[in-house]
Formats: sequence, C-alpha cells, structure tokens
Amino acid sequence: MSSIEKMMFADIAGIDTDLDAVLDIISSCGCFHMENAAAVHVSGSKTNAKRENPYTASLKLLSEIGTLTGIKLQKADCSDIRDSDIEKVREDIRSVRNRVQKMKAEVKKASDNLNAHTMALEQVLHLSGGEGVGSLSVDIEQIFACKHIKVRFGRLPTDSYEKLSYYEDKNFYFLAYGRDKEYVYGFCFAPLSEAEEIDGILESLYFDRIRLPDFVHGSADDAAKSLEKNVEDDKAEVEKRKKELADFIEQKRETLNKYFTKLKTMHDTFELREKVMMIRDKFYIVGFVPERDAERFKKYFEDLKSVSLVMKPCTENGEIETPVKLRNNKFAEPFSMFVDLYGLPAYNDINPTNFVAITYTLLFGIMFGDLGQGLVISLLGLLLWKWKKMTLGRIMERLGVSSMIFGTLYGSVFGYEELLDPMYESLGISFLPFKAIHSINNVLYSAIGIGIFIIIISVIVNMIMGLKEKNYTRALFSNNGLAGLVFYCSLLMLLLGGMLGLNVGGTAYVLGLIVLPLIIMFLREPLGELVKGKGFHIHESPGDFIAANFFECFEFLLGYATNTLSFVRVGGFVLSHAGMMSVVLALAEMSGGMSPVVMILGNLFVIALEGLLVGIQVLRLEFYEMFSRYYTGGGKAFKPVSVNYDEIIE
Repeated sequence: MSSIEKMMFADIAGIDTDLDAVLDIISSCGCFHMENAAAVHVSGSKTNAKRENPYTASLKLLSEIGTLTGIKLQKADCSDIRDSDIEKVREDIRSVRNRVQKMKAEVKKASDNLNAHTMALEQVLHLSGGEGVGSLSVDIEQIFACKHIKVRFGRLPTDSYEKLSYYEDKNFYFLAYGRDKEYVYGFCFAPLSEAEEIDGILESLYFDRIRLPDFVHGSADDAAKSLEKNVEDDKAEVEKRKKELADFIEQKRETLNKYFTKLKTMHDTFELREKVMMIRDKFYIVGFVPERDAERFKKYFEDLKSVSLVMKPCTENGEIETPVKLRNNKFAEPFSMFVDLYGLPAYNDINPTNFVAITYTLLFGIMFGDLGQGLVISLLGLLLWKWKKMTLGRIMERLGVSSMIFGTLYGSVFGYEELLDPMYESLGISFLPFKAIHSINNVLYSAIGIGIFIIIISVIVNMIMGLKEKNYTRALFSNNGLAGLVFYCSLLMLLLGGMLGLNVGGTAYVLGLIVLPLIIMFLREPLGELVKGKGFHIHESPGDFIAANFFECFEFLLGYATNTLSFVRVGGFVLSHAGMMSVVLALAEMSGGMSPVVMILGNLFVIALEGLLVGIQVLRLEFYEMFSRYYTGGGKAFKPVSVNYDEIIE
C-alpha cells in the first residue's frame, strides 16, 4: 500500500571533541535528514560551528587536474587512506598538479614548434618555382638583407595580381613564384626611398604579407628539406610528450579518484557544521529519521558514551516541519513522479500515489486501447528503463499493459478491428469485442459515468482527510465535503431520473437534498467554527459575506458541471483513436504494394502523437479534476544527508 513513512525526531547533543565522529555517522548512515539546530534550541550564547572548510582548496586543485588531463573524477574505494594521511594527500595532489602543468607546457612547446615549422614549410614551398621562373636558388636571408631595396614576401588575390599592370609607371617589381586557386605568391622589390608609397599600393591590392621566420636559411630547396626534417622531428616529439602525459595520467587516475572520494567525503561532512549549534563546548544537532531506521540509527552511537541521542515521535515536535518520504508498492512507485510534479503531501496528509497509479493506468488504457500498439509502448518503456534508467519507462510498461487489455476488449490490433472477432465467436461471447466507432453514445455516456465515479471517490477521500485533521469545514460543509457530495449525487439522480422518465424528486427531495446542502456550503466557515465550539460567527460584514459566498457557491455549481463534462474527453479519445487508425488503414489500402510500409509508419505516428496527447490529457484529469478536490501538496521532501560525488568543487 502507498503511505507516508512515519518519522522520528532526533535530538543529538555532545561535547565538541565528538562532533567530527557524529558528523561522520550522519553523513554515512543514509537515513538522517538534518535541520538547523538553532530553530529548536534557543539560547543567548549559541554560536554556529561553521568555519572555513579546510578541504576546499585541495578539491579545487583536483578539479584543476581533472580539467588539465580530462580525467572525470568519480567515487572510488578509499578505505586505505586514513584521516591522518590528509596532509600527505594534499602534498601529492600539489605535486601531481605541478607535474601535469609542466608536461602540458612541454606538449604545448613541441606543438608550437611543429606549427611554426609546418607554416614556414608551407610558405617556402611557394618558392619552388612558377610563372616562368625556376626554384629560388638564392639564399633567402640575402634577399631580405638588401640595404637599398625593400623586399616584401606575401600573397596577392588572383584578381589583384592581374591589376598590377595598372601600376607599370611605378618603380617596383613583383616576382611571382607560386599560385593556388585564390592567391599568387611572390616577392615585391622596391627602392628604399619609395617603400612607403609601394606599401600603400600593395595594401590597396589586398596584399597579405608573409613573414618568414629567422630559422629559414639557404635556397628554397635547401630550406624546404631542412623544414621537412624539422616537421618530422617535431611530430615525433609531440607524440612522445603526449604519450608521456597520457601514461602519467593513467598511472595517477585511480589514485586521484581515491583522493577525490576521501576529500569530498570530508568536505561535505565538514559542511554539515553550518546546521550545528554550539553552546560553549557543547554541540546540538537535530533532524529526522524514518521510524523503520530508528533502531539502526541508535546503534551507530552506542560507542559514543558522551553523546546523547533522544528520539521522539514527530507529533511531539512542532518547531520544524516534518519532511515527507513516500512509501509505495512496486506497481505505484514510478507514479510518484507525477505526485512530485504537483507537490509532495504534508506529513499528516494522504499519499495519493496509489490512487494516481490506478486511475492513470485505467484511463490511459481506456483512451488508448490497442493490443499491438500497447505492446510496443510496453516494450519501449522496458527499453528506456533498462537502458537509460528513466522512471517514465517504468510508467510506460504499465500503461502499455493497460492499453493491451483494453485493446483486447475493443478487438483492436494495430488498428485492425476484426482480428480478434473469431476468438470471441469461438468463446461464445457475443457482446465483445466492443466496437467504439459503432457505439458513440454509449462511449460518451460511459466516459461521463467514469468521471462521476472518480469525482465521488475524490470527495470521499477529502472527507476522510478532513475528519482525520478534525477540519470539519473541509470534511462536512465544503463543496468537496459531505454537503457537496449530497448536493452532487442528488442533482445527478434528479437529472438521470428526468432523462429516463422516472419519478425522482419532489419538494421535499429538492429542499432537503439540493437546497439545504447548498445553504450549508454557503455557511461552511461559520458552521465549521460552530462545530469546534467557537460559536457561529461571521468575521466580515454581512454584505461582504453574502457577496463573496454567493459567487463561490456559483463557482461550485460551475465546477461540478465542468469537472463532470471534462471526462467526455475520455470517450473522445476512444473515438479519435479508432478514427485515426481507420485513416491509416485507408491509406494503406490505397498504396497497394507499399501498404506494409504505410501501416508501420502510420502505427508509429499514432503511437507517438496520440500516446503523448493521451498521456498529457490523463495527467490533466489527475491534477485538475481529482487533486483539486482532495489534495493540496506543499510538503517538504525527506533528504537524507549524503556525500554528493557528482559535484565538483571548482
């Protein structure tokens, strides 16, 4: 059964020398929800035990190492590292960080040399000859060493090179040595006295100057051969440095994960001091433990003789809101995801997961009934759960089974409505399969009937919760209480009798079962105070009270009508599913030889589109037509203290 875990309030006290040991127990037991002790213990001399965390700096260094090396720090067995070894761990982390930085610098230096030699070789190769000239045989250094001539080496766009003829009257010469699809490479020679003017002309032609490095010597062929050897040597050096770094990283990976696990455990445990209250040399810690874990929790403190642990039922503790931990059976457990979306119940409220699981599964199956498509949904859900561990996958498994069951009743298998007819004929069951498309009125009336049943159940649940809380306004006099239930059922009986021609009603019936409950709902708040023994009181002016409650009662009437008619969508989707599959079948029949492909694609489209729409619409019914009547949410989640190894301190 679905319920809310019973909680025990734990009050822990001791001397400061035992604080670290207690925090270690709390962070490792996995069943203690910690609260701020200052909210319970009141004292003028209280202080907070929080101070600067001594493990943050080392974790930041580990994070830096992870960034430099690409290691993803994760939890590992660190039982061989003692608390007394932490200083050695810090020194080793600093040493590893420095070594990694040095090795990364060596890799970068080798890569920079490779890039420089590669780029120089690329430019020198442009001097291998072209445009009617041979390979540059003159020492390149000598060309740039000219005292009276300014030399520029670079490239011109092909279009700009053709425009050089426009400047034949200018005193410069461009010697082309190489060409590719976009550029012409070469030297530009100009007298030193006219260099500035020639540079301006080249700039207007989009000349891109290339500076050859100082290590380029000799002729073009000699320089190219030398650079080719440099490139090969640089590649080997880069690979060597990278391998040294990779080997070192692999060698240290396990050790670094151990260091991370140990330091993260101590860091997160130390952070718990923020909620610890100190009064002189004594500490106080408060929190919650599930009742089923209480005895196990007590055993952790048996060896700490100077530590006091007092546990009491949560009803005795009113200072702090009790956290909520839902307890569900295996079938309903995945549907707690929907409850979390709306908001957890309060500690003394009801756990609606069972109700959600049953109604959601049934409504989905009714609205999306198909034996074949339900099987696909169930298998897809199983795949998502096994592969991605998605809670939605577990829900889809259950919804698929429901769809298969109702699909069997409808006689629908991948849209084929006649496949199961022989089976029912052989069994002698004449009223099955149920053909929704031929019984539209019955489908819509049944959908409204389902809605009426669910609304009544929701009101009854609300009444039970109101009586449990001794909130008589909620349980007896509200629109979702006894008065509302009598009014709703009586009105339905009156309408049903009129439709069937039955003699239901009369003055006494209308006055006693319709008008009187409506008056009670109108006076629900003062009646609630009267039942509590506080007297019949109206706290605002009579005019304001009448106006406000009149419109609220009018809203109640509209709510009954709209909530009931909202369930027509259940029948609507039953019919729409049959209609969509009839279209798919018609398209398959028209396509001839392509009919299998059309059927497969059509079924996949219906599963994706209608499955999503039905899922959303059922969730809407859960939240707006059911939860709004008996459930408020607003509870605080039970979060046991634990070490978060997924969080990296940067």
